[in-house]
Amino acid sequence: MGSLGDIELLVASTNPGKVKEIRSSLNNWVDLKDLNAIAGSIELPETSGSIHGNAAQKAMACWQITGINCLADDSGLEVNALDGRPGVDSAFFAGHPRSDDRNMVYLLDQMEGVVDRSASFVTVMALVIDGELFLFEGRINGTITNRCQGTGGFGYDPVFVPEGENRTFAEMSIEEKNKISHRAKALAQVKSFLEKMHPGGAAD
Repeated sequence: MGSLGDIELLVASTNPGKVKEIRSSLNNWVDLKDLNAIAGSIELPETSGSIHGNAAQKAMACWQITGINCLADDSGLEVNALDGRPGVDSAFFAGHPRSDDRNMVYLLDQMEGVVDRSASFVTVMALVIDGELFLFEGRINGTITNRCQGTGGFGYDPVFVPEGENRTFAEMSIEEKNKISHRAKALAQVKSFLEKMHPGGAAD
C-alpha cells in the first residue's frame, strides 16, 4: 500500500471553522481537499433525523457527486436539562437562516434559571473510501455557561466549558481545542483507521 499522503480526501463541509479544525488534525496525513474549491456550492442532504444519519448522508452524497473519497461530519450539542436538545437540530436551533449568535442567545434564554447545566458535544465522522462507509463517534462532556465567553472557535464554543476545564472552547487556541474536543476524538479514530489501511504511512 502507499503512504497516507497518497489518500485524497474531500471534506464534505462548507463551514470554514470546521474545515480548519479538520485540516489542523489531518494535515500531512492525507491530501485534503476543500469542498468549496473542488465542487462549489453542492447542497448536501441532512434529512435523516439523527447525527449519525446526517454524517453518512453527506459523505455518501459527496462521494457520489465527485467520485472522490469523502470525509463528512455532523455534530450536535446535547443539553441534559433540555432533554438532549438541540441535538441534531443544533445548527438551526433558533430557526432559519442559520446563525451561531442567534443559536447561542436562544440556548441561553432556554437555560435561564436552570441549575443543571450539564451537556455533551458529539461528533460523528463519516468516511467513504471507494464507496464503502465507515462511522466514528467522538463525545465530550461539559457545562453550559451563563453568557458567551471567548472569541475563537465557532458554533456553540463560547458557551461550552469542557469537563476538567475552566475555559470555554472559544477561549482556547485551536491547538488546545484539537487535543480534547469531540471532533478531535472522532478524527483520532479516523487517523487510526487510515493508518491500519495504509501501514506504510506515518503521522506528524
